Amino acid sequence: MARSTVHELQRRLAAVEAENDALRAGIPVVPQTPPTDPIADRDRSRGWGRTLAATVLIVLGTLVAPLALVAAWGNVQLTDTDRFVASYAGLATEPAVQAAVTDQVVEAIEGQVDIPALTTDVIDGVIELGTGPAATRALELLKGPAAQGLQSLVATVVERFVESEAFANVWASALRISHSQVVSALQNDPDAAIALGSEGTIGIQLAPIIDAAKEVLVDQGVEFAASIPTVDRTITVAQVDSLPTVQLAYQLVVAAGIWLPWVAILLLAAGVLAARRRSVALITAALSLGLVMAIVLAGLAAGRIFFDGAMRTNGIPVDAGGTIYEQVVGAMRDTAVAVLVLALVTAVVGWFAGPFDVPRRLRGAAKAGAAALRATLERRGLSTGRVGAWLHSRRTLLRVAITLVGAAVVLLVRPLSTSLILWTLTFALLAVLILELVERPPSAEDDDQDDAPTHEAEKPPADDEIGRAGPVVAGAPGDPAVPAGEPLP
Repeated sequence: MARSTVHELQRRLAAVEAENDALRAGIPVVPQTPPTDPIADRDRSRGWGRTLAATVLIVLGTLVAPLALVAAWGNVQLTDTDRFVASYAGLATEPAVQAAVTDQVVEAIEGQVDIPALTTDVIDGVIELGTGPAATRALELLKGPAAQGLQSLVATVVERFVESEAFANVWASALRISHSQVVSALQNDPDAAIALGSEGTIGIQLAPIIDAAKEVLVDQGVEFAASIPTVDRTITVAQVDSLPTVQLAYQLVVAAGIWLPWVAILLLAAGVLAARRRSVALITAALSLGLVMAIVLAGLAAGRIFFDGAMRTNGIPVDAGGTIYEQVVGAMRDTAVAVLVLALVTAVVGWFAGPFDVPRRLRGAAKAGAAALRATLERRGLSTGRVGAWLHSRRTLLRVAITLVGAAVVLLVRPLSTSLILWTLTFALLAVLILELVERPPSAEDDDQDDAPTHEAEKPPADDEIGRAGPVVAGAPGDPAVPAGEPLP
């Protein structure tokens, strides 16, 4: 590009000189179409090609980023047993979830055991043993209250169990045991804590919870609970119309959870490197990524509305459904927020480090402030000496090392969080500021000493003296040089 610019200037200068000569000679100047410059045309076409390639790469990286976000969430949350249990075990302590589970368990028990009929049979058996008319009438009147009391007892025992630590342990154990099949939950595994029905329903199975509640009821003296059969019941939390498509997408997302984020990063980085103006490309890529993450966050917020609607359709309280939704998408949302913050930070850093007027002034002010503080410290005898001079000679390498370390922390440490990004940026800025302060650039005194005139005895002869003496030839070993043309002694 520099060669093309020089060539263009030379061509224009020659044209201007020719025009001036023609004007001096009185020859009318006829405007001519400037000749085409093949070098400039080739460079211009290459520039457009690089711009197009950079644009395509940045757009592809931006479009892949949301898929990478979902893939990373699926890989981290659904393939790590400890993290999966830690993420969803907390649902057992949420009051809304506890209330929903209590209602479903009580309803399932009452569906298997007809408590009013049971109390009626018991009271009728007592009457058949022989009671007087007054006692019979009293027992008949007790059938309704007895059934209600027994139902209330069952509900109270189940509620206390669900609110106890024992229920939380059962919930966590069910999650841990079934996690080996959570990844294949979309394959409708009957033993999974999260089950998928053949008609596209997504729900939480109650069988292990009902079995534990039966044991508690028996321990509380409710003997008929022992006759409750195994209840295969699921709390439906959502409805998926195209289940096969979701199954395929789920498996692909989990499989791509490791490499897809790196594909997005490499596409964005390649787009920046391919651009002619890399500072502008970096800012554009960062802002595009931030915009996509903002759209993802808006989509997650809108998904909460549809999820609540599905909860109402399936008879689940909205509070419980909202708690489940927050627990499921919370990690994904936190990662999206962190990537949004990272994109904005990258855009700001790219702007500050770019060849723009305002950032140049800011960088100059920062360097001037560091130089003033360094000079003040040196006047008080605090100087880094040779170490500072060495740091100044390696300043570019050290700043690149700080950048690489910060990038490695953001890319490799998981889970990615906003606090991690901000702390990494803070420590990187502090490291750069400390380097700027401890570096010791060559001072004006050092430059004056380096530029001082040499000793008179070592001063080389002036050009005119060499001209007067003529060319110098070597004499005998140890003899001084003599001018050419003079006889040797």
